[in-house]
Amino acid sequence: QVQLVESGGGLVQPGGSLRLSCAASGSIFNMNAMGWYRQAPGKERELVAGMTSGGSTNYADSVKGRFTISRDIAKNTVYLQMNSLKPEDTAVYSCNIKGIHRFTVLSFDSWGQGTQVTVSS
Repeated sequence: QVQLVESGGGLVQPGGSLRLSCAASGSIFNMNAMGWYRQAPGKERELVAGMTSGGSTNYADSVKGRFTISRDIAKNTVYLQMNSLKPEDTAVYSCNIKGIHRFTVLSFDSWGQGTQVTVSS
């Protein structure tokens, strides 16, 4: 079973930056798709940034030019660099990784526990 552990959330002033990390534990053969999602109070969860195994990325219109998704394959870790943060970015951010387990060769679809990001002065 692959577990994801997130870190890096917190309180930041408008215009500030944060870097979220999502580390996958367990034996992973390949990460096929990676994504960061967020859910604000009273709103539905939305995809913020995604990345394919080939490295292609996509972003929500609201974060384009400000957020960057990246990965470290050797560390089985996915990152979300968030710059020029706005109050409307306040939400619980969760990572999702879909891939193949190394030894069972079974697919997995794992979620992190979520980390709070609050943008406020």
